[in-house]
Amino acid sequence: MAHTTREHILDVGGRLVHHKGYTATGLQEILSEAGVPKGSFYFYFKSKEDFGLALIDHYRTVLANQVGPILRDESLAPLERLDRFFLWFRDNFEREGFIKGCPLGNLTQEMGDVNPAFREKLHASLENLIKAVTLVLKQASERGELANGLEPEATARFIISAWQGALLRMKAAAGPEPLDNFQTMVFQVLLA
Repeated sequence: MAHTTREHILDVGGRLVHHKGYTATGLQEILSEAGVPKGSFYFYFKSKEDFGLALIDHYRTVLANQVGPILRDESLAPLERLDRFFLWFRDNFEREGFIKGCPLGNLTQEMGDVNPAFREKLHASLENLIKAVTLVLKQASERGELANGLEPEATARFIISAWQGALLRMKAAAGPEPLDNFQTMVFQVLLA
């Protein structure tokens, strides 16, 4: 029961923060939307910052549960898994009207410069994403499916950086062109 209430607060608060940003989302708004009293919030979180840091782990867990199986699906070739991984996100962003962006990327842009605890945790999250992509690229390399000269980790770092840039442009354009361009350049040029 206790775990459920904490997760409920993170689910509801996470949706609000993803839509409005961390700073613009007030504690009272989270409490009202979650239907919990202030005491419940402070039972699980020492402060709004503590909630925000827990939210990073929550986003990471939710995303890992949703897209991890795509990256681990060994019935597909590694580069096909990677292609489907990014297409899964594109489909989700399309359902949201191409406006909300990546919750972890948004938090990085908003909090990375002003709060070292957020920066450290967000950096670790992005490094984990890079490790996951690196693993898939290493598998592609072992099968001879990665072009000569493409080192898996450096390539993964470039791809994640390009993707985060595409997500930023997607939010400005409120349309699919940046993500479609990313998909084309990565899978039809870089990894072709």
